[in-house]
Parts: sequence; C-alpha cells; structure tokens
Amino acid sequence: MNKLTNDIVASKLEEIGTLLRLAGANEFKAIAFDRAARTIEGLQEDIADIIDDKKLTSIKGIGKSIAQDIYTYAETGNIPVLDDLKDKVPEGLIKWLSISGLGPKKIYKIHSELNITEIDELKDKCKDGSVASLSGMGAKSADKILKSIEWMEQFSERCHLDEAMHIADVMVESLSGLDGVQRISVAGSLRRRTETIGDIDILIAAEGDYINSIFDTFTSHPSVVEILGRGDTKSSVRTNEGRQADLRIVKPEQFPAALMYFTGSKEHNVVMRQRARDRNMALNEYGLFRLNSEGNTDFDSPVKTSSEKDIYENVGLHFVPPELREDRNEFNWFEENSEVNLLEEKDIKGVLHAHSTYSDGKKSILEMAEACIERGYEYLGITDHSRTAAYAGGLSIDSLKKQWKEIDRINNSFQKEGVNFTVLKGIESDILSDGSLDYPEDILKEFDFIIASVHSSLEMPADKMLERYKRAIENPYTSIVGHPTGRLLLRRDGSSVDINKLIEFAVEHDTAIEINANPWRLDLDWRYGLKAKKEGLMSAICPDAHTIEGIDDIKYGVAIARKGWFEKERILNTKSAENLLAWFKKGKG
Repeated sequence: MNKLTNDIVASKLEEIGTLLRLAGANEFKAIAFDRAARTIEGLQEDIADIIDDKKLTSIKGIGKSIAQDIYTYAETGNIPVLDDLKDKVPEGLIKWLSISGLGPKKIYKIHSELNITEIDELKDKCKDGSVASLSGMGAKSADKILKSIEWMEQFSERCHLDEAMHIADVMVESLSGLDGVQRISVAGSLRRRTETIGDIDILIAAEGDYINSIFDTFTSHPSVVEILGRGDTKSSVRTNEGRQADLRIVKPEQFPAALMYFTGSKEHNVVMRQRARDRNMALNEYGLFRLNSEGNTDFDSPVKTSSEKDIYENVGLHFVPPELREDRNEFNWFEENSEVNLLEEKDIKGVLHAHSTYSDGKKSILEMAEACIERGYEYLGITDHSRTAAYAGGLSIDSLKKQWKEIDRINNSFQKEGVNFTVLKGIESDILSDGSLDYPEDILKEFDFIIASVHSSLEMPADKMLERYKRAIENPYTSIVGHPTGRLLLRRDGSSVDINKLIEFAVEHDTAIEINANPWRLDLDWRYGLKAKKEGLMSAICPDAHTIEGIDDIKYGVAIARKGWFEKERILNTKSAENLLAWFKKGKG
C-alpha cells in the first residue's frame, strides 16, 4: 500500500460519515467522523508520521475508536466499519448523492419509507406524489429532486473544454468590474486546461464588505437556473448548460495561496506543501507561514507573497505555468530552469487540417481562406476527406483535380491582389486497414502535404493497429498523423494503439503527429507530452475545421500543447509557409 496522506485518510473518514447517514445510523456518530476528517484535512503535520508514532489520540477530535480505524487502515488497507457499511448500503443510494436537494438523511428517509433504491424508482415516486407526501418533504422538495434528476439525465458530469471556457468567460466578465473585486481568476482543472472539466471554479479577492453584493451578482446571473448553495465565502450555481459553477471569495492577502491551492492539481499541491515544510514553512490555502520552534504553523508569521511566483520562489522553484501542475516532472525542471518556451496562440501562423464543401465542410475554400485572412493567418491547408470516406463526401481523383485547379485560381488571385496568403493542397487520407493510403503514388506526390488518419476499425488489436500506423508513416508522402487514437471525448474511447511506440516511430521517420484541436478530440493526449519532448516529436495544432467557427478551435489545441510541454519550435504551423513547405518536401526525397 502506498504511503498514506492527510487527504486520503480524510476522504475515507468522510466516506464513513456519509454512509452512516445513508444507513440511518446515529447522527452524532456520523458527525464524529466528519469532524475527524476535517481535522486531519487541516493538519500541517504528515498523518503518516503521526500514525507511525502512535499519537493519533493526541489530536483533538480523534478518539480511540476512530484512531483504531485509521491504524487498521494503515496496516491492512481496509477499515472494517467502512467495508460493513458498503455491504449494508445499497449501491443505488450512493448515486442519489449527486441529486441536488438530497442529502444522506433525506435519502435514507425516502429509501426506508418507500422501499426504493434506484434513481428511476425515485423519479417515478416524485411524479406520483409519494415523495411529496413524506413528512418533511412536500411538493416543492419533490419537484426540485425531479428537476435535478432530469438535469443529470440530460448532461454528463463533465463537459468539454470549450463549453467550460465559455461559461467561465461569461461569468468572469460579469464579475470582474464589480466594486470590491481586486483580483479574479478561474481555478481548478479549467485553469490547468484538462481536456474535460467537472465543476467550474472561480476565485475572487475582495474585502468582506463586498462579499454579499458580489454573490448577489453571481447567483442572479442570467445564465443561472438554480442556486445550489450560498455561504459566507462560497456560492454554487447551476448554469443553463447544466454545469455547476463555484465562486469562492478570499481576502486579498490570501489570493495567491488560494489560487495555487484551488488550481491544483492535488498531486502538485502535496509536493508544494512538502517543499514548504522542508524549508521550515507551512503552505495552505490561506497563505505561506513560518513554523514555530515546535514545528507548528505560526499564523502570526506569514511570509509576504503578492503572487504565485513569490510562493514558488520561497520554496526554491521558478514559476510553474498552471497547465504543467500535474506532478509530472515540473519540479525537476523548474528547479533548474526559469521557464519553458511553451507555445502561445500568437505563435500560430497558419491553419492546417480544414474541410471545405468538396467533402463534409460547410464553407467553400475561398470562404475558409478569407476567414483565415481575417484572423491574421498566413496560410490554409485544405484537407478534405479521401475517397474511402464516402460517408463524408470523400474526394474521387476527378474531384481532387478539380479542387487543385480551384486552389491555383485562388492563389493566383491573392497574388495579383497583393494578399500575402497561400492555400495549400492537402488531404486527410484514410489509413486503410492494411496501412496504405487512399490514392496511388502519382496522386499522392501532387499534394503539398498529407494528414493520414484512421477512421475505421478502431477496435483493431493494439499490435495490428501499430503495424497499420507504421506502414502509413513509412509512406514517404505522409506528413502528419491525424488524431492518433480516434477518441471522441465523453462519447467513446479511442483505439488501443501504443502511443509511446507510435511517437518513437514517427520521430524516426520525420513524421509529425497532430494535436487535433477539436474539443471533442484533443488528440494527441497531453499525457504523452513528456515522451514527445524526450523524443523530439514534431506536431501541428490542427482545428479539423468544418466551419468558419471551427477555425477558432485552435486555442484549445494550443492549451493542450502547452499542457503537453510543447515549445513553439516543435509545432509545424508556427513556421512560415515557405519553411513549412520545405519541411513537408524533405520527406519526399
């Protein structure tokens, strides 16, 4: 069993408290576990050391019984009372905890009096009046439960990055100019730019006199359909997209530490707290503090910090960009290096991987080109689907030749008008089941570049899929591998191809692997970024645009590239059109 942390132990105790209530146990017993969880969560000391010293009962709020549960967990990896509760409490009831308006006590009441355990049963009982008839419930409570169930059925627990960014942008814009708002930022997984997002976290620095008015604006925003909770420092709402947004307000002097804490990740924060303790300090959501002579946090001796950068400097690090805070080599890197030359959106000079009306795109080549010009780009790589993709209007050889003539006319027109813009002749060629591309060599050699993608037989065994990709990469006309796993986030998993080996093979053959910027894909996955960095993999930020609006998905690809440690030098479409074409042609001998 891995070393226990304060968070792990606290979560187990909290789980016991919740299950006790679902089992209808004595409320005071459940409260005892809740208090113990909060106490351990707030400890500055390492719980593992306290366990080793057998001093748990010296902590206020930890009695002999709970201490013994923790000792047993440390020794065996199990807590008998928790195991018994899991056997006793129906699994269906645990799912009810996600329903707004239902806490453990109400869940137990409904379950025990109506003898139901599944959400579908609860839904029926809300509709027929059975829930409303229970003492302490009523029609209003039943309606709220039913509404929350309907939201759960309509929306998944997580959403795509683009949806979360849009919701957060709207909220931040409405809050940032309010009286009393000194600083504001998104936090959580959204600030770290993970590919899917749960709750949307926003943090504000403000003095206490302004808290109520700020919360009033937040909870009454036009996009809010339900207020889930409102307290002294935190309010939660559900937006009309079905997402939960949380706003926390902290004192201005607490903002840097709070922003770091609520940005996460948990793994990153654990290491940061340990680095602080190694330097005779304590780091928590309230600030950075010195330790007293007894090794405890001296809240009267804060270390002055006006930014996250100050906190990092105090623990021996250069500033770590939020995207990299995953405890994946950032501590080693930023001990020695002041920065990573991470890609920025302004570095992108052109658009690769875009579709037109020749296949399944919604706009003509000229319309897509003009949209790119309007956005300040220098080139557009048109990559309609190849002929095998009949479902997407894949291009026959005759259609290809017609398209090439149109691209030549557009480029000639731009040149005559003095417009510094080029349309490149590309294709998104299906990688066929045997690894070959979709056209004969005399056609392949006429393209400026080729994106080779798998769209079929994603369930192919991993070893065969790798061989399929290898053959495509060995083809001298393959410039870029498209969306390597073929995943659709929150809808389907991708293929089981070994991405680490795919990266190695692509580098060996001077082939790039795209970061597909469509927020449903974001594929290459950022988790392979360190491998890509080690091997020197080239990539491209490809919006896979089928509409003009789709071009703007580039920003999501940039976010994932940054999270994957990609410098601008390893992104093809940071190059000029001339240099990009030279890179593409080198593989053709």
